[in-house]
Amino acid sequence: MPTYEYECTKCGHCFEKFQSMKDEPLKRCPKCRCKVKRLLGRGAGIIFKGSGFYQTDYRSSDYHAAAKKDSGAAESKPSTESKPEKTEKKETKPAAGKKAD
Repeated sequence: MPTYEYECTKCGHCFEKFQSMKDEPLKRCPKCRCKVKRLLGRGAGIIFKGSGFYQTDYRSSDYHAAAKKDSGAAESKPSTESKPEKTEKKETKPAAGKKAD
């Protein structure tokens, strides 16, 4: 059941009322018994937790600490493995005016 917000047109008293969507809107202020108008609600923030959502959204602090440690270790270690050098193969092209066999 939603919470509705109301404001009195005479005294300016603002209040909230927890009522069913099927209920009629309130008509009178509880303080001065004058007319009230129902205000547009600001709504609430929604947090989706549970299976089916992004797994990385709600990781624990332990996970973040381990990830930070791993990334720091990878950056500080120089690579000791020797990498093979690239050799380029040059293609021989026929000179201008000569036909290739």
